[in-house]
Amino acid sequence: MPRPALLAVSHGTSDAEGARTIAEFVVKIGEALPDVDVREAFVDVQQPDAADLAPEIEGPLVIVPLLLSSGFHVHHDLHGIANKRADAVVADPMGPDPRLAEVLAERLPVHPTQASDGPVILAVAGSRDPRSLTDAEGMAALLRTRIDRQVELAYLAARQPDLPTALENHPDAVVSIYLLARGYFFDLAERQAPGRTLTLPLLDGGAVPQPLIDLVVSRYEAAEARL
Repeated sequence: MPRPALLAVSHGTSDAEGARTIAEFVVKIGEALPDVDVREAFVDVQQPDAADLAPEIEGPLVIVPLLLSSGFHVHHDLHGIANKRADAVVADPMGPDPRLAEVLAERLPVHPTQASDGPVILAVAGSRDPRSLTDAEGMAALLRTRIDRQVELAYLAARQPDLPTALENHPDAVVSIYLLARGYFFDLAERQAPGRTLTLPLLDGGAVPQPLIDLVVSRYEAAEARL
């Protein structure tokens, strides 16, 4: 019996490099699941729209959010799509997860003027949905455990403290960018932290980190078991 199709859904971006890296990510997911029909879709900006593509996919379907936290897109958009058919299920979002902390930790720079045990500001996109707040705090806790350093949150939208405030409060901190790819929020972080070194997003334009591929595969398999 064929396995359920996997619809990998990201937010979408107008940044060409960000779009390229996410498309490559989906290709790598497909290579890790050679017996699964893996498709790419979006909830905003890019096409195809997940709501338009999902009804065209025949048979059981697992919708995997390529999103780092819960929020409106997961609980309204994606669950709304799944609720329209009896053979579809939505997997958990990518974060929080220790595998994300692993990649974030590897990205932290070794800077001669900054202590290797100094504070880290984890810059997240931010959302008004309270579930995203819990997820952001959970991710900060996982990174804190991984690197054994002080980790403070900063939000690029919707919540406080914003990144400039966090930098004012922790002027010696390293800024760890908790975004999947380049796009609006990464550009905003660069504008809000002029002259500061920022880590690149999880998909940094190089080889797709294996922990990210493993994470999505595990999310798909856990959701597949619920069908």
